[in-house]
Amino acid sequence: MADSRSPRDGRFIEQLGSYNPNTNPATIVLDSDKALKWLNVGAQPTLTARRILSYEGVLLRKHLQEGVAKGALTQAQADEKFAAWKAGQDQKIADKKAGLKNEAIAKAKEAKAAEAKVNEARAEAIAKKKAEAEEAARKAAEEAAAEAAEAVETPAE
Repeated sequence: MADSRSPRDGRFIEQLGSYNPNTNPATIVLDSDKALKWLNVGAQPTLTARRILSYEGVLLRKHLQEGVAKGALTQAQADEKFAAWKAGQDQKIADKKAGLKNEAIAKAKEAKAAEAKVNEARAEAIAKKKAEAEEAARKAAEEAAAEAAEAVETPAE
């Protein structure tokens, strides 16, 4: 949490968490209770911070707490709704991780099959060259033997 009037790399009021977009899915570490406290006292998150808070369910909790304060629902109902949402969100993340893992396994199998195909083609090419070399050596040996046989048959003059 930083004051909007402070410089870009200025002092923070309070650090609520961290965000690492380099992992898949992105790693978000957030103290949602502190974030909710700041939202309740009037903090205005940036667009990016708002999306992260929404992804983590902080904005939903704030919305449910406002409903409890107005009497639209009880605290138990609000907790139940949030727990159901959180379970769905956790399931989506787990499904994404499983999908990424399965995709990585499939890519590895595909790469291994492609490598095996290339190796097989190389082995065939080597075997073909070896067979051609053996055939050429055999023909050369036959020609040498035929020439030797002709030299023996033809008397020297």
